[in-house]
Amino acid sequence: MGMAAPTHSAVKTPRIFYGWYVVAATFAVTFVGFGGAYSFSAFLVSLQQDFGASRGSVSLVFSIAGFFYFGLGVITGPLADRFGSRRLAVGGMLLTAIGFGFASVAQNLIEVYAAYGLGVGLGIGCSYVPIGAVTRWFVRRRGFAGGLAVSGIGVGTLVVPPLASLLITALGWRETYLIFGIAAVVVGAGMALLIEDDPRGRGLNADGDPAPAASQVIAAAGIPVGKAITSPRFIGLYGACFICSFGLFVPFVHLVPYALDGGVPQSAATLLVGAIGVGSTAGRFFLGGLADRFGRPLSFLAMFVGMGLSFIIWLFAQSLWPLALFALVYGVFYGGFVALAPAIVTDYFGGRHASSLIGILYTSVALGTLIGPSAAGFAFDVSKSYTLPILLSAAAYGAAVVVLAATARAGVSRSGEQA
Repeated sequence: MGMAAPTHSAVKTPRIFYGWYVVAATFAVTFVGFGGAYSFSAFLVSLQQDFGASRGSVSLVFSIAGFFYFGLGVITGPLADRFGSRRLAVGGMLLTAIGFGFASVAQNLIEVYAAYGLGVGLGIGCSYVPIGAVTRWFVRRRGFAGGLAVSGIGVGTLVVPPLASLLITALGWRETYLIFGIAAVVVGAGMALLIEDDPRGRGLNADGDPAPAASQVIAAAGIPVGKAITSPRFIGLYGACFICSFGLFVPFVHLVPYALDGGVPQSAATLLVGAIGVGSTAGRFFLGGLADRFGRPLSFLAMFVGMGLSFIIWLFAQSLWPLALFALVYGVFYGGFVALAPAIVTDYFGGRHASSLIGILYTSVALGTLIGPSAAGFAFDVSKSYTLPILLSAAAYGAAVVVLAATARAGVSRSGEQA
């Protein structure tokens, strides 16, 4: 009598679904990369003093980096779909380390533009693509898993700016950038080695469900890139993100200088960026999970509304605690925005080309990131006030809400869904 064929129930199931390791790796990569980048406000005054530069010209360092790490997605997204997110993430962390390293020995602001703007910008542009891989590992808990993965950005924003301030005070800004570079190699690149793109490579489906028999395996569903990006839904997503991007990172660069100008002590002012991180982390954890329950498209729209309204708090904040309230509220909705964007793309267009589409979507933020923070700095240099940048940022979110609401219900033809 022959032996019975093995069944799925006889296959040993790992105690921890490997998708959570991919989430952890993505958390580490985004913690190191974005935590370092978003700590820029802690360096702004030191760079101003050492190089005798205006606030607008120093702000341009962050703007150049942001332009590259968002603009590069149109290249790195397809590369991740083709060659794997792990290679892009490891390479990105190494580039980030090189950027921080060369920034630490820069002798003028032009060299900082090149080292930080190009090195860190290109590095993060390569290393955030694992977000697309995370969305393939989950369906039922996609919002929560995506939020947990990118909460590395929020936790990094909470932890790294105050740490940077302490290190700058104790060691100097050059030594601090050097430490950041070492962390990018050891923590960022090291954890990136855990990233895998597809649960089927481990004999599983999304959420850890058993994979079907080989004869039943089909290609991951997904609308072709060309069809997706010309759909009203994608155009609406792209337009809304483009419009809001002009104000998106103004708080990350200018909230600390705003507080310092108002007489808030350096130690407390730096914590304001950390407060954005606290709110952002909470938003990624809780709003991602709530969106899974109440509907991700409507929840995504609510993030734009919340971010825009929060700027009204900033407009009237003149002391530490109102500024901290703004930072927390803005951080919550910003965190939800970042957590839901990849999940929305995968929901609408499928997982096959998720990294490509997420990368293309993020290019919408590139131009606004290049212009917004630096324009706010130059506006301050002229007027000695942040009133106009704050008002324009709030208005940008209002326009983005209108665009997103107008296109959210548009669909893609059924014939393209499984193409």
